[in-house]
Amino acid sequence: MQKVFDRAHVRRHRARAHADCDFLFRYALNSLGERLLDVRRDFPRALQIGVRPGCTLVTPRIGRLFTMDWQDGEVTGDEEFLPFAPGTFDLALSCFSLHTVNDVPGALAQLKRTLNPDGLFLAAFPGGDTLIELRESMMQAEMQICGGVSPRVAPFADKQAAGALMQRVQFALPVVDSERIVVTYDHPLKLMRELRMMGESNAVDARRRTIPPRELFAAASDYYIKNFSDPDGRVRATFEIIVLTGWAPHASQQQPLRPGSGKIALADALGTVEQGTGDRP
Repeated sequence: MQKVFDRAHVRRHRARAHADCDFLFRYALNSLGERLLDVRRDFPRALQIGVRPGCTLVTPRIGRLFTMDWQDGEVTGDEEFLPFAPGTFDLALSCFSLHTVNDVPGALAQLKRTLNPDGLFLAAFPGGDTLIELRESMMQAEMQICGGVSPRVAPFADKQAAGALMQRVQFALPVVDSERIVVTYDHPLKLMRELRMMGESNAVDARRRTIPPRELFAAASDYYIKNFSDPDGRVRATFEIIVLTGWAPHASQQQPLRPGSGKIALADALGTVEQGTGDRP
């Protein structure tokens, strides 16, 4: 398993997250709640991984909600080593926790294992277009000041990669969708400060451990302001939220038809004439 994130560093960041800067977490949790409303089913036992003070999913669809986090959950635990027996829950939610996991397929497999057959899994996390402006600004500034580039912003999975992971872990009926949120700030340094207060500072294991030169952030801010400002002078920050939906396999679920078992020709369905290979139209 490749070590992408320094998990001890992630844990320290989460410990200093500030409740006044949890708007992205709340937005992601609301997105999960909206999708849950589309499912006409009750879930007697549910698990929410990823918690912030006062931020748990409240819905009449859930009987008993258990929470797990390094800081604010009922259960103190690590997403990479879930302390639950197979078939414990009818619903598993992951909110802003998968994006700093080193072994994402392993974490997804463990989450699927905690579900009863036909149990539902929902997850929300930052996607590949998150902080594209900050990533470009830091890269340009570091090339200018330091003569090279180091990881300053965490890598994020895109929709295609997320969908491939759901299929790899063999969730049934997987769905992946995303939405982009653009937030504006007075200055790039205010964005960086808020990321720190969210508990989302850089925890990439390959990051430079030395204190960066002071002029690096000044150069990054200058580039950011020149290239990503609105007419009113505020700077833009993009956040992409990817939402995953999948089910623990069960015999009652809709299954794909066996190849070649169709009884209606595609040409008939399209209202056209079927032509053999090599036939001229």
